Amino acid sequence: MPKKDIHPQYFDDAKFVCTTCANEFTCGTTRGEEVRVDICSNCHPFYTGNQKFANNQGRVEQFKNKFAKRDATNAAAKADSEAKKATNAKKEKASK
Repeated sequence: MPKKDIHPQYFDDAKFVCTTCANEFTCGTTRGEEVRVDICSNCHPFYTGNQKFANNQGRVEQFKNKFAKRDATNAAAKADSEAKKATNAKKEKASK
């Protein structure tokens, strides 16, 4: 017997709405009476066999920009490190 007042409320007939294809279906959940999902079985490429793009314009460009910034930062840090090593080597050589 489950304990009282510790379990979340369960909705037997919750309505799920797909934001891509506007498909609606019911299922049980604890999330709420209406749940919005990005992709459902009607528009998912695995089930349909064709590719649809849903709200992902510019994703590749964002990815490339993120790693370009990282590479630029790493290159600047490496150049700074090399310059410091060179000045330290000169100081050490001059002190001998």
